[in-house]
Amino acid sequence: MTEKIGEGFKDERAIILPYNIRDLLAVNPITQSLYVTHIGYYPNARYHFRTRNEGANQYILIYCEKGGGWIEFENEIYRLSRNMTFILPANQPHSYGAEDNDPWSIYWIHFSGKDISKFSRIIGKIIDTSDSYNSRNFDRINLFEEIYQNLEMGYSFDNLEYATYCLMYFLASLQYLDQYRKVKTVKALDLIQKSIVFMKANIENKISLSDIAKFVGYSSSHFSKFFMQKTNFSPIEYYNQLKIQKACSYLQFSDLKIKEIAYKLGYYDQFHFSKSFKKEMDLTPIEYRKKYNP
Repeated sequence: MTEKIGEGFKDERAIILPYNIRDLLAVNPITQSLYVTHIGYYPNARYHFRTRNEGANQYILIYCEKGGGWIEFENEIYRLSRNMTFILPANQPHSYGAEDNDPWSIYWIHFSGKDISKFSRIIGKIIDTSDSYNSRNFDRINLFEEIYQNLEMGYSFDNLEYATYCLMYFLASLQYLDQYRKVKTVKALDLIQKSIVFMKANIENKISLSDIAKFVGYSSSHFSKFFMQKTNFSPIEYYNQLKIQKACSYLQFSDLKIKEIAYKLGYYDQFHFSKSFKKEMDLTPIEYRKKYNP
């Protein structure tokens, strides 16, 4: 039996604020209402498992980016999958972990403060923020990054107070979901833009023509014809080009192995990926890396 682990995943990120900083946050007039104590990201967290018989001293937010996992709380088991969030209350026994067959990738935040009760409607239940053209899930992840990167830069009062305001907005985006979705970052998106946004959101997944057409509310044949007229590419050709663009970035700026890049981008094997890459770039992945990341 494989040992379960609480941390130590490849490419994980985590910040744990020192106790003296937490003491300052608890008395600062701005941050005492709501503040981060721990924050992190666990990608592909295989064998992830945590159990706390006494609970944690803070509230814990878990946002499932992809894959699946479960949370046991108050004698119930909640199943989390892509774009689902769960907030565990402080000092309550709980357990959670990744599914064996399709382990989750999760963003997580431990937080505390005097005004958490203002968000009581979203605590202890699944919040489903499924993909749609106005879901703004990317905006929410960017907000997480705002918090993380500011805390990563140091614990100045400005950074800490800014992180508090970002956390308030993050929680408000979950509690007031309809209002959050009514405000689109890109207004009046046309059909092509909507479909490309969806493709980019699923660049590391496998989606079909019918998935894209369904997302924008058209039949596959009608959408494919319209997309071709506007771009001179079929939707799947365009989607594959986006994947190759992403592959170029990985080859140039990361140390990922070629087979790892192929897997991340949804190719069923390294050979298929290399063939697609060569067709698009006129270079093999190895040749591209040697040329642009010597």
